[in-house]
This record gives sequence, structure tokens and C-alpha cells, in this order.
Amino acid sequence: MCLICDRIEMIKRGENPFFVKELETGYVVLGDHQHFPGYALFLYKRHGDATELFHLAPAERAKFLEEMTLVAQAVSRAFQAEKMNYELLGMGDAHLHWHLFPRRTGDIGSYGNGGRGPVWWYPMEKMYDDENRPSPETLAEMKRALLSELDRVFGPMEMGANRP
Repeated sequence: MCLICDRIEMIKRGENPFFVKELETGYVVLGDHQHFPGYALFLYKRHGDATELFHLAPAERAKFLEEMTLVAQAVSRAFQAEKMNYELLGMGDAHLHWHLFPRRTGDIGSYGNGGRGPVWWYPMEKMYDDENRPSPETLAEMKRALLSELDRVFGPMEMGANRP
């Protein structure tokens, strides 16, 4: 089983502390590390041969992209982003999932082009340092803020499954 599938199974068992909301095509979760405050992921519900957007049926692809776009809007609002960065990679985990980074001026320090540039210009060992793991209290506050914005753009309890 892949890491994304493992995380989804944790959601289904009510054991993923980073879970925020279930939507029709995927799950919204906050990232384990929060160097970029509000960093979130949108995990596609199904694993299988669909490892590229063009593998999805047109209607499913359109729904997945629409939901991801609205999740990004909610992340941007909840965490006051100046700009959103989006990544759909898949070489590490071949399971469709979006990385959504709310960005602010100076959030990569002196790295990049005078402190401006993509998230991957910031050293991974710093980004994933344990000091960037939110405390349970901070995580709960972040989840509340994001869920409030998600409910604003999607409506409360779409597809049920808002779990603590």
C-alpha cells in the first residue's frame, strides 16, 4: 500500500489528526510540517492506474480539478496567502494528490532569488525539521480555520465525514 492510501485508511478509521474534510473526489488534510503555514494536501480518493490527470475520465478530472481549486481558495483565505503554489507530482507516491502551499514574501528566507522563488528552493531538511510540526493546539486552530473556509466555499458537511 502507498503512503497516501495509508493516510486515507487512517482517515477512515478516524485516526488521522491532520484530516480536515472529505469531498466527493478527495480528502483535505493539513501537512505534517508547517514551515509554510497552512500547507495542505488534497488526496484523490482512489488509488490505481490513474496516476496522471489525463488518466481520469473527463467528468471525474473536471470534478477533481474544481474541488482542488476551491480547496486552494479556502487555504488561501484561511492562511492569508499572498500567492498559492500548486504541485501534483507523483514520483514518490504514484497516487494523485495535490500539494497546496500558501506563500508569503520572505517565507524561504535568503534562499532563492532574494528570498523569492518556489518552495523547493528552501532546503528540505529545514522544511521537514521537527520544529515545523504544529502542536496539537496549533493544529486544532489551523483545522478550525481551514474548515470554516472550506464550509464557506463548499457548504457545511458536503459528503459528510467531518471527523475530529
